[in-house]
Formats: sequence, structure tokens, C-alpha cells
Amino acid sequence: MLNYYDPGTQSYEAGKSILNPDFDFGTPARVSENLVTVSIDGREIAVPEGTSVLRAAALAGINIPKLCASDNLEPFGSCRLCAVEIEGRRGYPASCTTPVSEGMDVTTQTGKLAKLRRNIMELYISDHPLDCLTCPANGDCELQDVAGAVGLREVRYGFDGKNHLDAEIDDSNPYFSFDPSKCIVCSRCVRACEEVQGTFALTIEGRGFDSIVSASQNEPFMDSECVSCGACVQACPTSTLMEKSVIDAGQPEHSVITTCAYCGVGCSFKAEMKGEEVVRMVPYKGGEANHGHSCVKGRFAFGYATHKDRIKEPMIRESINDPWQVVSWDEALAFSAKKLRGIQTEFGRESIGGITSSRCTNEETYLVQKLVRAAFGNNNTDTCARVCHSPTGYGLKTTLGESAGTQTFDSVMKANAIVVIGANPTDAHPVFGSLMRRRLRQGAKLVVIDPRRIDVLKTPHADEGLHLPLRPGTNVAMVNAMAHVVITEGLEDKEFINSRCDTEAYNAWRTFIAEARNSPEAMEEVTGVPAAKVREAARIYAEAENGAIYYGLGVTEHSQGSTMVMGIANLALATGNIGREGGGVNPLRGQNNVQGSCDMGSFPHELPGYQHVSDPEVRERFKAVWGVEIDHEPGLRIPNMFDAAIAGTFKALYVQGEDIAQSDPNTHHVEAALKALDCLIVQDIFLNETAKFAHVLLPGSTFLEKNGTFTNAERRINRVRKVMEPIAGMEDWEVTMALSNALGYPMNYNHPSEIMDEIALLTPSFTGVNYDKLERLGSIQWPCNDEHPDGTPTMHTLDFPIGKGRFAVTEYLATEERASRRFPLLLTTGRILSQYNVGAQTRRTANSDWHEEDLLELHPSDAELRGVKEGDWLGISSRVGHTVLRAKLSTRMLPGVVFTTFHHPGSGANVITTDNSDWATNCPEYKVTAVQVEKVSQPSDWQRNFVDFDKRQQDFAKPAEEHSSDAHASALK
Repeated sequence: MLNYYDPGTQSYEAGKSILNPDFDFGTPARVSENLVTVSIDGREIAVPEGTSVLRAAALAGINIPKLCASDNLEPFGSCRLCAVEIEGRRGYPASCTTPVSEGMDVTTQTGKLAKLRRNIMELYISDHPLDCLTCPANGDCELQDVAGAVGLREVRYGFDGKNHLDAEIDDSNPYFSFDPSKCIVCSRCVRACEEVQGTFALTIEGRGFDSIVSASQNEPFMDSECVSCGACVQACPTSTLMEKSVIDAGQPEHSVITTCAYCGVGCSFKAEMKGEEVVRMVPYKGGEANHGHSCVKGRFAFGYATHKDRIKEPMIRESINDPWQVVSWDEALAFSAKKLRGIQTEFGRESIGGITSSRCTNEETYLVQKLVRAAFGNNNTDTCARVCHSPTGYGLKTTLGESAGTQTFDSVMKANAIVVIGANPTDAHPVFGSLMRRRLRQGAKLVVIDPRRIDVLKTPHADEGLHLPLRPGTNVAMVNAMAHVVITEGLEDKEFINSRCDTEAYNAWRTFIAEARNSPEAMEEVTGVPAAKVREAARIYAEAENGAIYYGLGVTEHSQGSTMVMGIANLALATGNIGREGGGVNPLRGQNNVQGSCDMGSFPHELPGYQHVSDPEVRERFKAVWGVEIDHEPGLRIPNMFDAAIAGTFKALYVQGEDIAQSDPNTHHVEAALKALDCLIVQDIFLNETAKFAHVLLPGSTFLEKNGTFTNAERRINRVRKVMEPIAGMEDWEVTMALSNALGYPMNYNHPSEIMDEIALLTPSFTGVNYDKLERLGSIQWPCNDEHPDGTPTMHTLDFPIGKGRFAVTEYLATEERASRRFPLLLTTGRILSQYNVGAQTRRTANSDWHEEDLLELHPSDAELRGVKEGDWLGISSRVGHTVLRAKLSTRMLPGVVFTTFHHPGSGANVITTDNSDWATNCPEYKVTAVQVEKVSQPSDWQRNFVDFDKRQQDFAKPAEEHSSDAHASALK
């Protein structure tokens, strides 16, 4: 019988069950319709043509020793331990570099092979410290395992000769050490850096015995180009590269598979544990979003979960000028419920609301919006997507009929042309960025539309990408100009348009887009990009067999964010790049569950599954399950809540897992709104900037302390599994449930799986989702229903939810925020690799070693005009505020454009961003703020006030030595 199972090609034959995803097959899978039958140690197996002998043997259940081989790396053939005998061939070929051929007869175990392998291992060990008992890798060392497997029992060569045993350890990286005395120069770390990560930071320096692994130009790891993704550490078969957490804590004893709580890639990890202590986070090979890869945040920056700053007990106070009082959960919930009900009695049902979290699970987010609609009795619910990807929801729903990206991340590997607009994948979505770079090295063409020159343009060993450095705020002009080229040069896909798109809408759009005013030449003065470059970019995309568009906040965070999303969809529809792998419209969602928070009904006008609250049939279905009437009027958006709070009509807010005081624009306005509230309830893991304005602080739980699901940017629903008990005693969903019960609206769930069952009952795109299926399949991409029982990797393959694709007329309107004599520079903001969003998590880890403060990047020509040098303190003024940052000179931006990050609250980046917003969704225009820059010698007034306010609030949060029950009782009166 032929035994065959290969997860790399998803092919199955009789006789073999699904293997453990952690199993290493030695070399990557090959995809071929042609199967080749070989005999290995008398066992026959059929495998795809091109498969290595080493992998074929592993698939047949035969283990061949190896050290340099790994199934995420191309075969290298340096260790020679995998040598085999092949009938009819001379010598002992390496099985990792030898492809199978029809009828091949392979022998893996003979006396000669055993002696050869022992001799090779003996040479390795002769230049290796014999300190296994004290080595941090003891018990988890491939070198140790293989030495035992080949039967090495003695080493005839002493240490008297030349060796590397005194090589100096490099401890510069905060997360791992590099001990070259343990290195066997297998090159796995070098190859992982090249093939998996794509950074090419490591190399083998020297030749022969003098060969050593070198970071960049023989620099310490911390000073090199290494991005600390951990791929080299994971690849190392010895303790040469070793996590410091393992060195300190010892080897883990068990592991739990869960999902990273950082960006929208949604990487799967094994949390490797000793009891309830996380020793290390290892990227899980079975993760469909990351395939065993990771970045510095997910791999190493998990220490915030047990940081000393964690809020561990509920606290209450009457005023933000009062110290906090530590109380029991029951007291805090009773206090909260009394405040909320009292406010509604005095000011009306619409006077309170809630904000859901894009860092919490789907189940937790679902409960918060249910709390607002069912217990509060209104639709005043919103989420952080309001300030990031709300235009994605509006724009894609209008044109394609669904508020989400169309592809899997793996789809990029079939793209022939990749257009990146307003996104920086290598910093904000680094694991996907590595995958994209791999495809670029294979020959895909790249177009980047961004005011800054991002790192993906510098992909080593790839063709040079085309960069269109447009002026901030001119996205729509750019996409219209590209579409104009497609239409006027006959590059559209007429067959796709005729069969898949609304004819009337297409004709109206075509007439508009063909007008001369939308040509690259006419728009050149607007965008600042030469017309010839725009035409070249349009041709690259339209003429490609598969063209894919990836976009980020540089598209959505504009006054025309929704218009631009529709413009991107127009371009994809016109070229037929929808409904198949290698194409699509792909928003790169920022936070780990921002897609899920939208799916779960966090917006004030939509119930879960993007079902509008005005639809009576929808409301009746929810009423039947929830037992209450659902308001038919949309509620307040976040900006509306702020305005209403200042006006005195909105009085109380429940915020779960969001830091609106730091993340939202026009900080002065946000702070005024928070101060105006009679009751602010914050549920979070730290005393964040919003919590400093709160009256109730409820401890939150990290992803390591809860069960549930996250939905990533490719609509992939992944399980989150609890690895430790919640520090404060409750998971976030339990807190929301308890608050609802205290308010008199009963919620009774025993496990998040029951919440997901309710979600599936009410949400058409989730009807087939349940925890049993997630355990069986690993992950599911919605929609998952009767039509797509196992999910939908690629959307819109045959039709659209709205029937046919709808082109939208996208008139370019210049933003009101323009450079002027008073404010001659344009500020744009973004993220950096080592930090995450508002920095609450990453700032409490060693990631701050890379980015300890937010800097203002400006072009050398702008710096010279102002007499600015590297490191000078610069005052940045806009029409709404003023802050001070240190200067960083950079040629990544155009002259006239400056850039900063927003990871440190004291920087005050959002003190200067305005409340200009997208016309359809109120998404703030973070990416275009007119500013002036000048040298200064002291912090801004806001920064000085921030320091004073922060110190006062931190002092208020320090628990008193004694908390009398009388004090608690008086607070509850």
C-alpha cells in the first residue's frame, strides 16, 4: 500500500493520519500533480515530484538524522548527517538535497552509514563544549539528540588544538544571547534570516575552520540590522542562540497554543510554560497566518502580562481629584451600576454609552455592544476602528458588498504585481511583510504609493520597486489618475466587467474617470508625482496576471478615506483582480482584533454581522434572543460622544481596553470631554491615559489569561486559549457579564464558547462557527455558513453579496488641512516595528531599548532651513496645539513632510492632530496636519501639565495601607 500524507500540498492517501504540525520534515513541501513512487528501507511511498529523499522518508515514518536541514528552509547539504545509500549511485548522497525519482531504492541504515554519521558527529563535538548538564538547552538540543541517535559514545579528539571554545558571548540583545563557542556553523540561522525573515542580517564570515556566524559587519546583534524576529533563535539546533528567559527559568514543561495579541496578522504561538509562568513564546508551525514565523513583539514582548504596573483590584472614586479606593468586585460593580442608572434617570436613556476594544476577544466585544444595546437601552456603542479602518467598512461595503479584505495572506505568493498604498508592512505587519518580501524576491513587481520611502522598497535580492511619493492628502487624485490610465489605454478587463459588475454604475464611473481632469498629467501638480511614473504604475498593476492591492491607515485616516477605499475597489474591479488568489483588495488591519470588533457589531448603526439597526426583521431576531427591544436609531459615534459630553448631554461612558485619551486626535478636545463626564468606567490592564480621568477602574485580563477568539485581517478566526489564571480573578467577558447583571439585565454564560454559539445564531457570516470546528480545522475564515461550511479563504469568487460589483464615482476634493505660510509643513504619523499602538504593552518590555521616545523625522533640507541638527528639541505647532519632540534627520520623506510615531503618551503627538475627519465615517485625518517646526529649549505647556497630572494620578493609584469598610460603604452611598 502506498502511504502518503503531505500537509504542504494538502494531499492525502490511505494509510497515514494527519501528522503533528510541529513535526519537522527536513525540507519544504513541493507542489506537483505528478506523483513519484520510491522505496525507502523497503517501504513504498508516493510523493510529489521534486520532493527530497529526506522528506519522503519522514512522510514514510523513517527518521534520518539531520542538523542543517529544516522544513521551512531550502535544502543546504552542509552537515552530511542525512547521507543515504541509493541503489545504482556511487557514494553517500545527502538526502536533503537529493530529489526522488521514479523507482528509486533508498537505504537509510547500514553499518557504513552509521560509522560515517558517528565520525561526522565526532568532528562536531570535538569543537563543542561538553557542558550538557549546565547548558540551558539541555533536554531540548538537536545536537544532543542527534549525537545519541547516531550512537556517539566517545570523542577521540581532545581540546588541545585550535578551537572556538573561548569565543566571547554576545549579550547585547535584551531577549537572546549568542554564544559562538556552541556554534556548529550549520547556517540554519543565516538561512532563516534570509529565507524566512528576509532581512539578510546574518552571514557566514571566513572560510573553513575560521567560519563564524556574523551579524551585519561583525557587529553586536543589537547594533546590527537584526530585527529580533527570533527566526534565527528558533532555527538554531544548539544553544548558540538562546532565549534569555529560558536561560533564567529553565526548560518549559508544557505548552498551550494561542494567538498573539499584537497586530492584525494574528500569529499562532505556543506559550511554553513552567506552571503558570510563560518561559517563551514559540511561533506555531500550524498557524495558517504565520506558518511558524514571528516578529519581535509577539515572540519576545510578552512580559507586560505580569508587569508590576498591572491593575489587580477594582478601584473607585467620586472625582478625578480624589485618591482611588480599592474595593471588592461586588462593590465596584454596584457602584458602577448605581452611577449609570442614576445618570439615565436624570439625563435620559441616551446619556450613556460604551466603547469596545480591538484588543479583546470577539466574545468580549460582542458582550460589550450587547450590554449597551440591551442593558443601556441605546445604540451608543463604538470602537477604535472609528479612528482607523471605519472607511474600509464603508468603502468595501459600498462597492463589493462586504466590509473586509478579500484574500488570505498566502495569496500574495501568487501575485505578479503588488501595490502597497499607505501601509508599511515590515513595521506594522512584519510577519506578512516577510512573506511579501519572499514573493518580491521571486520576481513579483512592486509599486509603493506613500509619502515616505518604506523598507519594503529595500527588499534584498529583489527588483527595485517603483515608489510614488505623493503629497499627503492626495490619495484620491492618485488612484483616479491610475484608473484613468487603465480606461483610456484599454487595460480594463472587459469580460469581468460585463459579467460581474453593475453596468449602469460602471458606465457612470467610466465617463467620470476618462475625463482629462483625472489624467496623470492633470493630477501631477496635485500629487507631486510625475505623470510618467503614474502611468508606469498603472500598467504594472493592470497588465499583471494577478495584481494585489494592500493598504493601511495611510489610506483610511484622511478626510477622503472612504472615497479612497472605493477608488481602490474601482481599480480592482476594472482590472478583474477580484475573486481569485494573487489579487484582491487587502486592508492591513492594525490591531489584533479590529476586524473582529467590527464584525461583532461595535458600530452604532450596525448589529453583529454588519446588520443595520433600522432593519425591523433584524431587530426582531435579536429581540427573540436578547429578550428586549432594540433601538431602531443609530447611536453616537466616538466624536459625537465627545461633543455631547462637552455640551452636557452625554454623561457616562464604559470603555473596555481602549486608550482614547492617547489614541484619538485633538487631545485637548478629548481631555475636555473626559473631564466633563459624571462617570467614566475604564476596564484595562494598566492605569492608562484614559483611566486617569476615570471614576471606576476595573482590572482587565491579557490574552494569556482568557479563552476566546480573535479575527485577523484576512477574516481568520483563531482560538485564544488561557495559559494562566487572570491576575485580578476575572476574564474580561466575565466582568462585562457581571456589570450587566448588576444593571438588572441578566447575562448567564459559563464559557466563551457559549457566547460564540449565540454569535453564530444571530450573525449570518458566522452561522457555521463553533469551538469544536475551530479545534478541528485550526482556524476559519468567515463567511462560514451552509454555503461555505469550512470558511471562505477567497471572497467574491463567483458573485458579490450585493449581486454585482458597484463602481463608485470618486471625486477628488482637497483636504481643508493644507500647508500655509504659518504652517508650511505637513505632518503624517505612523508606527514603528518595536512598539505597538499606544505603547501600553510594548513600553513595559525591553522593546523600548529600540524606541525609547517618539522622534520627529524631517528632511535634511527642511532642517537646514531652520538651523536644526540631529537630536535638537523641536517645537511642533498646528492650529489646535503644540508639543515638543527631538529631531531625527531622514531622507525617507519628501521635503515639506515630517513624520512621527505616537507610542509614548508624553510625546503629545495627538495634541497637534486636528479633528478633521472622513466625510462618511468620522475617521480622523491623522495623516495630514499642517505644522510649523522650530528649535526650542523646553517642553510644551501641555507636556508640563501632562507630567504633573500623571504624577498626581499615579500617586492616587497607590493603594493605601489600610482601607476601612466604612470608607468603602460611604463611597457606595
